[in-house]
Formats: sequence, structure tokens, C-alpha cells
Amino acid sequence: MKLIFLHGLGQGPQSWDKCLEALGPDTDAACPDLFGLLGDAPPVYQNLFAAFEQYMEAQPDPVCLCGLSLGAVLALDYAIRHPQRAGALVLIAPQYKMPRVLLGLQNLVFRLMPERAFAQSGMGKGDLIRLTASMASLDFRDGLVQVACPALVLLGEKDAANRKAAKELAGLLFHGTLRVIPGAGHEVNLEAPGELARAIRKFTQNIPKHNS
Repeated sequence: MKLIFLHGLGQGPQSWDKCLEALGPDTDAACPDLFGLLGDAPPVYQNLFAAFEQYMEAQPDPVCLCGLSLGAVLALDYAIRHPQRAGALVLIAPQYKMPRVLLGLQNLVFRLMPERAFAQSGMGKGDLIRLTASMASLDFRDGLVQVACPALVLLGEKDAANRKAAKELAGLLFHGTLRVIPGAGHEVNLEAPGELARAIRKFTQNIPKHNS
């Protein structure tokens, strides 16, 4: 089953490099530049998801969507809307109902940061603030029943901000499993790529054949 890796805010496709290296050269994977998919469209979530849907039209069926933070939101949303295309999910530091207070604090931090701090993110400071603000009303609780594929929910041991949501989501999904990555914070793909790769490999190897 092909792996589609979806990066988080402040990251890009290269954030998966060490994880892919640990998975090995035979791994069938793709790491789209999510913000690049937007093209000239305004940087709001609805446009980002529509661009991701279009990207997925060229991908095989089914796939394993592996997303971090924003990428996990996109992956979960896609699995709800297109359950037949999502063969498996790896959701890292996910939220299934956007925490408005946390998003507000994140935007405040963004506003205080200099523009140069966003150079590696693929989006400017104002665009990132606009994107996160557009996500505040997202709530997938009613759609979780649509997700029938195996789902691995991963959380860095030190990621306190997403701990409650990750545990709840793993319990709400029909085939959800929670795993905590020791010593890691929010950006598991950068902080513990080897451990992340091992978790993904073990999970995908145990997916029933009819899902691959």
C-alpha cells in the first residue's frame, strides 16, 4: 500500500526525509508540498482540502495517509469523505475538533514571530495566520463513524497539547490504536524519525491483505 506523507504547519516535504530513510528505499511513498498544491488560491482550509482532493485523484486506490498535525487533519477529513480510498491512517498529533483556544494561542505566537522565521514553511506569516484561523470551526465528531480503515494514532510523549485529543480519537475510531513515542514532542517526524518509521512499518505490515 502506498504511503502518502502529509506535513504539518511550519514544515515541508523534506520534514519526512529521515523517516523515509529509516523506512528504506523500497518504500512506496509520496510527500506532497501541501502549500504548493494551493497554487494561487487563497490560503484557507477549504481551498487546501480541495487541492489535496485533486492531488489524490492521481494516487492509487487505496492508500495509507500519514499526517502530522495539519496533515493529520487533512488525512482524517479525507478518510471521512472518501472512506473507500483510505486503506489506512497514521495520525500524528491529531485533532478531530479544533481547539479554538490552542489555535488562538498559535496565531498569537505567529504574529509575534518575525517574517524570516517562516522562510522554510512554504507560506508567509500572514498566509499561515489566515490558514489556521480558517480551521477554527472544523469538527469531525459526527463523521468519524465513516472511518472503517485501520488507524494508528501516534503522539509524542512530551506533546501535552494534543494528548487528550489523541487518546479520545483512538478510542472513537472503530479500528483505532494509540501509540506514544518516548521522548518526542510535537514534531515526531523530526525528533524521533527512526521510532516513527518502526511504528509505521509494524502497523502497515499488520494491515489485513484485503485493505492493501
